[in-house]
Amino acid sequence: MAKTLFLYLNSRQLKYIFQIFILIAGFAISNNLYATHNRAGEITYRSLGNLSYEAKIVTYTYTPSPADRPTLDILWGDGNTDVLNRISEEYLPNDVKKNVYIGTHTYAAPSTYILSFEDPNRNGGVLNIPNSINVPFYVETELVINPFLGPNTSPELLNPPIDNGCVNQPFIHNPAAYDIDGDSLAYKIVKCKGESGLDIPNYIVPLANISFSIDSYSGDLYWNSPQQQGDYNVAIKIEEWRSGVMIGFVIRDMQISIVACNNVKPDIFALNDTCITAGETLNFTVKALDANNDLITLTSSGGPFLMPNSPATFVQPATGFGSVTSAFEWETNCSHVRKNPYNIIFKAQDNGSPVKLVDIKSMNIRIVAPAPINLLATPLGNNINLSWNSYICNNAHGFRIYRKAGSSGFTPNNCETGVPAYTGYVQIAELHDISTTSYTDNDNGTGLTHGIQYCYLIIAYYNDGSESYASNETCTSLSDDTPVITNVSITKTGVSDGSAYIAWSKPNDFDLLQFPGPYYYLLYKSNGFNGSALALVDTLHSINDTTYNHLNINTKDTSISYRIELYNEFATADALIGTSEIASSVFLKTTPSDNKVILTWTANVPWLNDTFVVYKQNPQNLSFDSIGYSTQPYFVDLGLVNGQNYCYYIKTSGEYNTTGFVHPIINNSQIKCDMPLDNEPPCAPQLDVRTNCSAIENVLEWTNPNNSCANDVVAYKIYFSQDDNQSLELLATISNPLDTTFTHNNINTIAGCYLVLAVDSFNNESIDATTICVDIDSCDLYELPNVFTPNEDGTNDLYVPFPYDFVERIEISIFNRWGSLEFKSKNPDINWDGKNYLSKQNCSDGVYYYVCDVYEYRLKGIKKRTLTGFIHLIR
Repeated sequence: MAKTLFLYLNSRQLKYIFQIFILIAGFAISNNLYATHNRAGEITYRSLGNLSYEAKIVTYTYTPSPADRPTLDILWGDGNTDVLNRISEEYLPNDVKKNVYIGTHTYAAPSTYILSFEDPNRNGGVLNIPNSINVPFYVETELVINPFLGPNTSPELLNPPIDNGCVNQPFIHNPAAYDIDGDSLAYKIVKCKGESGLDIPNYIVPLANISFSIDSYSGDLYWNSPQQQGDYNVAIKIEEWRSGVMIGFVIRDMQISIVACNNVKPDIFALNDTCITAGETLNFTVKALDANNDLITLTSSGGPFLMPNSPATFVQPATGFGSVTSAFEWETNCSHVRKNPYNIIFKAQDNGSPVKLVDIKSMNIRIVAPAPINLLATPLGNNINLSWNSYICNNAHGFRIYRKAGSSGFTPNNCETGVPAYTGYVQIAELHDISTTSYTDNDNGTGLTHGIQYCYLIIAYYNDGSESYASNETCTSLSDDTPVITNVSITKTGVSDGSAYIAWSKPNDFDLLQFPGPYYYLLYKSNGFNGSALALVDTLHSINDTTYNHLNINTKDTSISYRIELYNEFATADALIGTSEIASSVFLKTTPSDNKVILTWTANVPWLNDTFVVYKQNPQNLSFDSIGYSTQPYFVDLGLVNGQNYCYYIKTSGEYNTTGFVHPIINNSQIKCDMPLDNEPPCAPQLDVRTNCSAIENVLEWTNPNNSCANDVVAYKIYFSQDDNQSLELLATISNPLDTTFTHNNINTIAGCYLVLAVDSFNNESIDATTICVDIDSCDLYELPNVFTPNEDGTNDLYVPFPYDFVERIEISIFNRWGSLEFKSKNPDINWDGKNYLSKQNCSDGVYYYVCDVYEYRLKGIKKRTLTGFIHLIR
């Protein structure tokens, strides 16, 4: 019967049995003189400038314990250790004493350092730390010194790490972390640490009726609900993030005492996160109720109360039986502006017995910089001048200026800072002087475009990355004092006999006193899109002569671009009145493919083309008919016959976004012809690989692309590699497109990678296929039992593994509970008969420990996997 019982012991139970043996052998005598001491603590630090830092260790200890610590050793993380003197001790209720130790240190260079301290005396009786009286107390904090991220001070934890709760009642706690640098904080539950900073063996998170968790954003630790009375320790990791980089963390080890009681915790009315503009006053009332009509004490903590300039106020402690309210008020100013919100913790505590229960609500308040006001835009020549009022927050770093064509009507929502990308605005400038009140937009020296309505927004920004609300939107256009080109349309396609139609709008708003006329235009042309080689085409001597037909030019092989200049003819020296923007023709390109032609086109024009109509030539009457339209410069003509010629042109439709110009603006591209051909690879087969471990073979199955996404697949190529680090090599070719299976056998392991490509009638191979790799994990991996009975009854007399696959060799060593080697072997079948490998004497009943290195045929070659565990030998 006993044999049957032990056969079902799992590895965790056997490990526990083994640990009991070790404890009996090594820790039979326990020294309690200096026990029951450390209950909670953490390390924080602040920057002193350059590479110097001040560290503060705070511990919470059991007051009656004789293990008092007037000094503590701190490890600075750079190989140096100092003894820190206790600078204060505070006696708290329930036999708790708060101890504070402070020291300074200067590091040699920027790097990442772990500050830590270890005390041998953690208090006993902690339910989720086995044998806690013999487990050292250890906490650590990470300090990152990075000159690119600036100096850093760790968060300060304003709520003490000693708390109480009741069985079957929800428990909530918040460390009230405040970061003076305004960095983002993230919270995690981690394992408590013991000797040398290692995770405490067999540590478990406190058991809960429903859940035990922490809100990573607010830091609320919620235990719903404790199941058993006693002390519990948990560790909270508080990470600091700046500019997307973690710049340090603090780990707090805290203690929670749970007792039995009939009390019900009070409830604080829900509080919503909010934003407020710097300079405004935030007022609201906090209210808490208690179902038992107990006396409630309402308090608050958080960064806003610590501001050196105009801190927040809260009438506290506020008390009341069954109900209590108190008023929060904060007169904010520019010095409070920062990217991340301020966190405030409100705590309501009743006077119940034996435990005073609490409710905690956290709230985030974001102080947003005010918007720059009275933004104005004034056109001047080809530029636009912007101006705004002096900015009221002198601690801002500068301004960012944004522009778009046309109004967005953007008005920021509450808490919506900066200029969101969805508005269509693009940043065009960043000014680093907060005293600046003007900016000239000349489009980086090239000048702005006539006929476009330009709209602007401006924001202030700060060194920590925070941004103000956006200013009012202001819009304007350049004055109508230059020719504005509207048409460059191809009227005939040819190499030497092509032609183009050019049109423009005459200016109506130039200075007639300065330029009394008469006037003339100069028309310039260049091949290409950008007018890089402009040459004079003609002179037109009437200001109303605003069209031109350019004949006998090459419109087939290249786009063409034009510019118009207006002059005052009889001035003392010919005076230039204004110059149009460069505008090019629409140039069509075609790309032949399988039964289709892909059309793309390009134009460089100052107006906006928003609609494109595709025309194709009718082979019967040679006229052109529209076959579709697009809002993007791309179109695919499908269902064509390979080897047949097709001709196309594009008609564009667009507009300037201001009034006074022809609407719509219509232009044509040149005619372009092409012939589709099959140069497309077929789509890839979908591959599945099934392993047969016992037969040592892999069966490949794949889909036939002819059934879904192709029509001329004629063969398949199978590629293989036994190692996923090696290149694939051709394994086989299947010439029948209906044959979609292949069995790969005569191999020493099923591990390998496969790729199947489809081949079409034009010898195109699919290119988007997925490589499928298989490993031995789907087979019987090498495993060892935890019990055997070498009693020579013919059953279970030898210690052997479970059935296994693909093992090259093993190296196993079996030890008794005192660490002496009893058996070793390289035979994968082991066949240990329960005797000492040297003396050949029977080993006694008991628990043995093994270390087994298994060398397996895997996808990455022969790889070692180490097994450890316990064997229960029963005779």
